Amino acid sequence: MQTAPAHPGPFRFIAGKIPHYLNAINVSESLFAMPFGYIGMVLASHYSGGSGWPGWHILIWITLAFLGVRTLGMSANRIINAREDAQNPRTAGRHIPAGILKPLEVGGMATVGAAIFFVAAWQLNPLALMLAPVAAAYVILYSFAKYYTWLCSLMLGLALSIAPSGAWIGVTGELIWQPVLLTFAVAMWAGGFETIYGSLDYDFDRANRINSIASRFGVRKAIRTTRVLHSLAAAALLALGIWMELNVFYFMGWAVAVVLLIYENNLVKGGEPAKVGKAFGFNKYISTQLLAFTILAVALPFEGFLPW
Repeated sequence: MQTAPAHPGPFRFIAGKIPHYLNAINVSESLFAMPFGYIGMVLASHYSGGSGWPGWHILIWITLAFLGVRTLGMSANRIINAREDAQNPRTAGRHIPAGILKPLEVGGMATVGAAIFFVAAWQLNPLALMLAPVAAAYVILYSFAKYYTWLCSLMLGLALSIAPSGAWIGVTGELIWQPVLLTFAVAMWAGGFETIYGSLDYDFDRANRINSIASRFGVRKAIRTTRVLHSLAAAALLALGIWMELNVFYFMGWAVAVVLLIYENNLVKGGEPAKVGKAFGFNKYISTQLLAFTILAVALPFEGFLPW
């Protein structure tokens, strides 16, 4: 006597999908921008007269806000770009084109991410909640930019740069010029590495009229543009440390970041795809080490070397 094949229950089915959900939104790439969000949080607490530690309530809700809005943005990106992803050999293996996840499932992820983000903003303060729809709309709409402008890499950089200003607002309930400078630095840094990464699709973008700095001006000029953007990012981070009168530990982290940026840009100067991929992944070390040194700067008083 034959028995019907066993089917997993709904909870087991969902649990089996979780790795696919996480991979679909590249959750590991949260290490690129999230540390800068935490830098904004630490500096906001320090600026407000604290030790750099905002308390568990703020830390937890800021973290959930980061994860929620990133899930929303990446899920929307995967849905909006699914047709091009299916046609591009580099991205054809992504979850929607490969049939691993359905657009409706990824849309469900976006809905959950949005809900988490808005609840987190509500738990932080009124200004965070008031600005949450603006941030949510932007992280969805930037994915359309490549169909209209070669500035799309900078628009992605701006999406990632929301993190430090958002964190500052989450701590203080206000936005002043210091976090705006940090946001500018992150926008230039992220726009630069996205310009490098976008060069991988040069041939596909040219053939399909997809906009990017590389497809508009060529790979060599895109690499030069990245150097300019990263130079602006380094200058802004230096100016921020001076403006906020941070101690020598911050500037040690800044120096390490500059060395890593120089290495990254030298690595990709030939435009070789393997080296471009390596350089792209290298950015998480830039942000995480700068976060570590920023924490040291606000947690450990140190006199000397600097005029303040």
